[in-house]
Amino acid sequence: MHLHDVIIIGGGPCGLAMGIEAAKSGLDHLILEKGSVTESIRRYPKRMRFFSTAENIEIGGIPFPISGVKANRDEALQYYRKVAGYYHLNFELFVEVDRSERQGDGTFFVFTTDGRTFQAKNVVLATGYFDFPRMLDIPGEKLPHVSHYYDEPFKYSYTSVVIVGGSNSAVEAALELYRHDVNVTIVHKDEDFRRTVKYWLVPDVKNRVKEGKINTMFDSIVKAIEPDHVLVENTKTGEEQWLPANFVFLLVGYLPDEALLRRCGVDLDPETKIPAYDPETFETNVPGLYLCGTVMAGVRTEKVFIENGRDHAAAIADHLTGREVRKVAELIERI
Repeated sequence: MHLHDVIIIGGGPCGLAMGIEAAKSGLDHLILEKGSVTESIRRYPKRMRFFSTAENIEIGGIPFPISGVKANRDEALQYYRKVAGYYHLNFELFVEVDRSERQGDGTFFVFTTDGRTFQAKNVVLATGYFDFPRMLDIPGEKLPHVSHYYDEPFKYSYTSVVIVGGSNSAVEAALELYRHDVNVTIVHKDEDFRRTVKYWLVPDVKNRVKEGKINTMFDSIVKAIEPDHVLVENTKTGEEQWLPANFVFLLVGYLPDEALLRRCGVDLDPETKIPAYDPETFETNVPGLYLCGTVMAGVRTEKVFIENGRDHAAAIADHLTGREVRKVAELIERI
């Protein structure tokens, strides 16, 4: 069995950044990805535009030239694919990792769900969090017309759609659906949209609400989902009502793969689910096992993005090669 210097689990932007740093450092690397290259971005809404400017999501020192300031989904997919090719990154795609195990001699066996085994001196988990939506644990959540992911508007024209959530994904979906002849209602547990909503979306959505083109139910939660309706409760008054809903989007966020982290031996905080790791080297409580990117965020997924997660790779590569570890700057909170 070939012994790699480092196996990287996850082929998103931060996983690619780690592969690039490994390649630049002369480390024999392998990236295991359960989907395609940057699979999570491929599954983003087709018209999604990034919050960060293009220069802030560049990797490997390769400029990200676009005509505007903020890249869209397709531009990002093209960019990351080209960068991966430029650095000749080594992939095994559509391979899902089940766990990693550190052996007595310090090496790792990485086991996949299709029965294969890979071996490495070190492992980096860069699996992000997009694959695991936060569950509401309510009746009807798994009905076929309910989804935790929004794709595009055309399927839903001339129907009634209920969106649960008040962050970027919920606001962007609501605006796009309204503009494609959908009767949209946003249900959100707080008294207003999240303050982290992209600043250029705020006046748009608030004006549409004011005009009555997008319905909102704040201070409210969905209690149950049925094939054509959802039961909504106002948390302040206790009043309940049924809303018509041909489709339901539960856009309340996502979480890292807690089970995979535990199967790899990583300790997690019982409340925040943040893994145990060294904030300078990003090495976990398992020697030789590192975290890169948003996988380290726990429930605080708003704290780690591509723009700061990509920098973890350089620090990890420094630690793997015995160089002085470059300091990763804390991200200034976005407004």
